[in-house]
Amino acid sequence: MTRVFSGVKPTGNLTLGNYLGAMQRWAAVDQHQADALFCVVDLHALTVEHDPARVRRLSRQAASLLLATGLDPELCTVFVQSHVDEHARLSYLLECVAADGEMRRMIQYREKAVRERERGGSVRLSLLTYPVLMAADILAYGTDEVPVGDDQAQHVELARDLAVRFNRRYGYTFVVPRATHPTVATRVMNLQDPASKMGKSEDVGPGIVYLLDEPDVVRKKVLRAVTDSGREVVYDREARPGLANLLEILAACTGGNPSELSGVYESYGALKKDTAEAVVEVLRPVQERHKALCADPGYVEEVLRDGAERARAMARPTVDAAYRAIGLLPAAADIEVAAQG
Repeated sequence: MTRVFSGVKPTGNLTLGNYLGAMQRWAAVDQHQADALFCVVDLHALTVEHDPARVRRLSRQAASLLLATGLDPELCTVFVQSHVDEHARLSYLLECVAADGEMRRMIQYREKAVRERERGGSVRLSLLTYPVLMAADILAYGTDEVPVGDDQAQHVELARDLAVRFNRRYGYTFVVPRATHPTVATRVMNLQDPASKMGKSEDVGPGIVYLLDEPDVVRKKVLRAVTDSGREVVYDREARPGLANLLEILAACTGGNPSELSGVYESYGALKKDTAEAVVEVLRPVQERHKALCADPGYVEEVLRDGAERARAMARPTVDAAYRAIGLLPAAADIEVAAQG
C-alpha cells in the first residue's frame, strides 16, 4: 500500500482550517486507502518561546482531536513525535546533507524570524533547521505521499531534495515522497482577514473558528465574517476573497461546489447563516467524540503508546540503514542483533 505521513503541531488550538484543509480527508480517505501515519509533531513546537505545560496540554488535546475526527487506530498509526527517537536521530544526519542557504530560503523561516525579532525575541537555531526535522519525519517511514496545504509544499520539496541528494551520495536509502493536495478548502482563510490563513499558532480573535468552539460562538464568528463590496454573491477568489472563503467553507462542509453554491444565494446574510449552521453541524460529532475521549484518558494514552511502538518498528530499519550508509560505525549491540538474525 501507499504510505502516507502527516502531522499537526501543538502550538495552538486546532482550527476549522486544520480540519477542512487536512484532518477531514485523513479520516475519510487516507486511513482507508493507504498505510497511514498521523503524528502530533511536538518537537516542532519548541522552535519558538513556549510554555512547557501548554505544549503538553495542547499535545494531549491534538491527539484526542485526531481520534475525535475519525482516525481509527485499527486502520492507521497515531502517535507523538517525541515518543519515537528515530525522528531526532535522522534529523541530524539530514542536517549533514542540507545546506545553510536552503534553510534560509524557506518562506516560513523568513516570516517567523521577522515576527520573533519584532517581538524583541531571539531567533532559535531550531527555527532555522526545523524543516530538516520535518524531512526526517517524512523520510524515516519510507513515505510515498504527504497530504499538505499549499503553504507546506516547500517543506515536502526540501524532503525530496534531501532524499535524492542522500541517495546519490551514499547509496539508495530513502523513498522520494510527493506532496498531495485536497481539491476544496486547501487553505481556509481568516474570517476577518481573508488574505491570511486561518492559523492556530500566531493569531487570535473572531476570525478563527476553533474545533472546540461552542456552537453559538461559531455562529457569531461566521455571521460577522468580512465580505466584499457589492451585493451579488459570486465565487471569485481574487476579486471577492471574503465571499470566496465563505463559499469554500460551505462547500467543504456540505460536499458542494463553491461556484455552484454561489448561484443559490441572493444575499450575504443567507450565505452566512447557512455557512454558520453547516460548520456547527460538521463540528458537532467531533466535539461529542472529543468529550467522550477526555472522559477516558487511559484509552488515548494506550493508543499513543501502541502507535509509538508501531511507528518505531517502521522507522528504525530505515534510520539504521541511513547511519550505515553515511559512514557511522554500528554499535556492538546492533552487530550482535544482526548476527543473531
